Amino acid sequence: MKLSNAAPSAARLTSSLRDIGYDFVSAVADLIDNSIAAGATDVGVEIEFAGQASTVYVADNGAGLNARGMLEALRFGSRRTYGSGDLGRYGLGLKTASLSQARCVTVVSRSADRKRPLWRSLDLDLIAELDDWVLAENPRDHAVARSEELLGTGTGTVVVWQNLDRVLPASGAAGGWAKRRFEVLVEKTKRHLAMVFHRFITGENNAPRISISVNGDKLLAWDPFVRHEPGTQQLSTQQFELESATGVGAVELRRYILPGKRTFSSPDAFENAAGPLNWNRQQGLYVYRENRLVQWGSWAGTRGIDEHTKLARASLDFTSSLDEVFNINVAKMRVSVPAQLKQMLERPVSELCILADRVYRRHNADTTDDLDDGTENDDKAPATGSLPEIGLALKSAAIQSGHYEAFKKVMAFMQDQHPELARGLGF
Repeated sequence: MKLSNAAPSAARLTSSLRDIGYDFVSAVADLIDNSIAAGATDVGVEIEFAGQASTVYVADNGAGLNARGMLEALRFGSRRTYGSGDLGRYGLGLKTASLSQARCVTVVSRSADRKRPLWRSLDLDLIAELDDWVLAENPRDHAVARSEELLGTGTGTVVVWQNLDRVLPASGAAGGWAKRRFEVLVEKTKRHLAMVFHRFITGENNAPRISISVNGDKLLAWDPFVRHEPGTQQLSTQQFELESATGVGAVELRRYILPGKRTFSSPDAFENAAGPLNWNRQQGLYVYRENRLVQWGSWAGTRGIDEHTKLARASLDFTSSLDEVFNINVAKMRVSVPAQLKQMLERPVSELCILADRVYRRHNADTTDDLDDGTENDDKAPATGSLPEIGLALKSAAIQSGHYEAFKKVMAFMQDQHPELARGLGF
């Protein structure tokens, strides 16, 4: 058999790989995945504005890299094998995340067997010039010196982004608009990381605990389900099994109804619970892969977003063994909930939304001064005796008593025999 080498053009392919779905905050988050995989307990993100010389540093105190590890870290399609529980998947994250924002990424690292750090750079300008898959060991510059300061005397790794062509404007990189953009990015990065890694920041659900800071500010976890609020309700946990090519994997659904505005502990707590997307778009399924949040802000195709269900949020957990089933993308920002699971989710999600709808309507009713969170006064009749309120109360009672399937049959009969009354009840 005669074989021919058909290696792709390095210049063309690296240019194409810059556009696979990252934005600034998701690119930073992908680097923190690597830090967690390296056993880091502390990660510091520095976003420094200096015009064209603006730089981003992501530093950790993990195990660090030796020369071989450095090569693999900067190789497109690393030869590293990912095991169960790893946050990585494709061996592309560090490169594609970094190059989505910058033309040059430098990795500075010290492992336990080295006294001095080593560094290598992946530079798109050099790759374009040579059209080859090359790494550069550039002379020690300001970025390397700053990275050595961030490393201190222990092990760890610093990823440096330079030549931020996707972040800075093509002209006026030193101007006021560019500076304000960086200030906004700093705040967006804080909010994003506090949400995506909230289980790691608190050490919840057996996630390895990690401290994350952005420009010196230590992040507090943002809990989408505000479980510290007394008015938050948690419904029963649901567990499902999905078949994959390697066996059967478990998926867990935990459902929450958040309190209405007036029953939050404070106005600030209510505003904070709105999240980066604000109340309406933060409702829905929060999908976690190995405790890392990968998708949020929708019902993943199981239903549409509705103002009346904006208090409904649920976590959906799966492990890396189900990656192919969920079709997770390289940027770890999107999954496809399989059709089989959507069918299983239909009933528990419907139950959650019915109850959340009821809490929302009762909380916003103008006919009573006793605005509660829907947990203590369920036996009170609506002040006006409105049919929609009665319909919601009946649905709620059927769900909580475990007779929802029988209730649906009764409602189907009513729709057939008494259609006007059924419509009035909201069916």
